[in-house]
Amino acid sequence: MSQHTRRGTTPQTTPSGGAPAPERADAPDGRRLGLALGMLVLPMYVALGAPSVALPAIGRALAVPFGATAWILAAWSLTSALAMPVAGRLLVRWGPFQVLVAGVVALAAGSVLAGAGPTLFVVIVGRLIGGAGAGATVIAVFAAATALPGRQRIRALGIIAAASATASGCGTLLGGAVTAWLGWRAVLAIPALALPLLPASLPSRRALTRSGSGERNGSTGRLDIVGAAVLSVLAGSLITLLQAHSVGLPAPVTLVVAVAGALAAVGLWWRVRSTPDGFVPRRVIASRGFLAAGLIGGTVFAGYYGVLFRAPSLIEQATGGGPLEAGVLLVPAAACSVPAGRLVGTLTDRFTGWQMSAGLAALTVVGVLVDAVFTGPVPIVVGTALTVCGFAGAQAVLVSLAPDLVAVDDRHTAQGLLNFMNALGGGIGPAAVAGLSGIVPGPVALAVLAALPLAGLVLGLTRRPTSDRRPEPDATRGSPR
Repeated sequence: MSQHTRRGTTPQTTPSGGAPAPERADAPDGRRLGLALGMLVLPMYVALGAPSVALPAIGRALAVPFGATAWILAAWSLTSALAMPVAGRLLVRWGPFQVLVAGVVALAAGSVLAGAGPTLFVVIVGRLIGGAGAGATVIAVFAAATALPGRQRIRALGIIAAASATASGCGTLLGGAVTAWLGWRAVLAIPALALPLLPASLPSRRALTRSGSGERNGSTGRLDIVGAAVLSVLAGSLITLLQAHSVGLPAPVTLVVAVAGALAAVGLWWRVRSTPDGFVPRRVIASRGFLAAGLIGGTVFAGYYGVLFRAPSLIEQATGGGPLEAGVLLVPAAACSVPAGRLVGTLTDRFTGWQMSAGLAALTVVGVLVDAVFTGPVPIVVGTALTVCGFAGAQAVLVSLAPDLVAVDDRHTAQGLLNFMNALGGGIGPAAVAGLSGIVPGPVALAVLAALPLAGLVLGLTRRPTSDRRPEPDATRGSPR
């Protein structure tokens, strides 16, 4: 173990109890960095909420079933998830600022292609490219925020999480207005605005550069292409199978996808065992609490994005209005992300990260069930607001918790894998709701979706507070625990 690893013991962000750890007098300002990076991620998260309102219009314009339009949300989440572990590895080669620039460029290019796409296939290809850019951008942003010490870290992450949740939720209003006035193509092109906003990150370039310095481990060599491939096939197969019925996928094709997914799962298991420093390092996923954190985040994200996919159409059915009316009504729900992000920073002194994540998963369960049971516009907005709070809070808590679960040398890799699990959950949510809606009534599909954040709630409640401690450096290079 290197000297660098031994001295990398940053203060615990979500302590098990007592006062927070002291911070250095020269610690960077988490609020200032959070605001700068939060502004940059706004267009990316608008890309999640805005298209959800435009999906009915896209389905009609491209003459495809409404269930098939769920791919527009799922494709973004899928490649965003897959790009995150790759970006985590590239951080120590290129540096966070270079990864950020590459991500924003891909984000803008893919969004322009999606907005100009003449068919659903081309639109989805553009969303795939844009999602990959979004994933790389998110990892670079979080790399800067998680490099901050103690309270400054959770403060920056809280602001970024509030910005992301507000953008994804208020994206419904923006999406409705743009759909009504400029058409759905302009909605899909909105994330390209991240490119002119890139100069706003220049004041934080020093933090972005510093966060990637000095971290070297066995994973910084050649990229494990096989590991990345099997993980990609597994994630893509899962999303495809969930939507197979809603998009009318032929039985032979569905069978091929299922077989590919099964083989990818076996291949991933073999790769993790045979290549300890591969794309999915064995020591990282074996770190106590790491998989639990990823699964909790994935289930909360699944609940939020599943509701985000369904809520606009439910409001349109309840009110008889269009996308603009649905977007306006969902603004209060999106606004709840701001107090949720601030409240997380306050509660970290009283509760452990696991306790807070369990409470946020519980909020998500209740929100999903409210939207499943009630049909009026007000209950739908209330249910959506609860899932917004769960999403915003869980993002800040779990991303902040990840560095304390692994050795410092594995911080970027762990961050990429954790965000991969979160974003994959964000793709599973809409895919599951769309797939089930073709088999059972929509409310039943949402009720079934609530089982995912419920599982996250159970995981959060069963974690012991001592799991918040980072493993000892000399224990992280040996056999998995």
